[in-house]
Amino acid sequence: MTTDELLLQTLHHTTLTEELRDSEIEVLAGVVTLQRYKAGEVIIEPGRNPLAESLMILAEGEAEIQATVNNEPMTLQLNKQGDLASIIGFVGGKGTNINARVEVKKDGAVLLLERAKLESLLDRHPAIVYYVMRGLVRYMHGVARRKNAETEEMSNYFYKMHGRY
Repeated sequence: MTTDELLLQTLHHTTLTEELRDSEIEVLAGVVTLQRYKAGEVIIEPGRNPLAESLMILAEGEAEIQATVNNEPMTLQLNKQGDLASIIGFVGGKGTNINARVEVKKDGAVLLLERAKLESLLDRHPAIVYYVMRGLVRYMHGVARRKNAETEEMSNYFYKMHGRY
């Protein structure tokens, strides 16, 4: 698969483009870059985040995010084409303090969408920016729902509630 084919296929598999037409996805493809990584590489770590204002979109492979949020450790697996990472840095700006580590678990590639490049579309293609941000909110809502379900399931297990354990 060529780089351009992988790029377009990945964009079609993410919530960011669910409301975009093919021509708009091609415009968005013009502002993302593809970066390849080997298993074991650390893309982001505390104190070193070269992608601080870039959204990562998994194209191939697998990655693991380990973060500390409010002094609580959290792990998130990226294993499906279109999975997103570095969301808070992408939307949060320079004042955002994230303590996270992203490690590649299986050789692969990610698309990088820099916030400034997305914002450069505001004058000519404001609908693209609007719909991408709506897709980002939908993605985060899905992550929150899944994590909440996992927490509830663990609570049911520990406290032997709802008769399933």
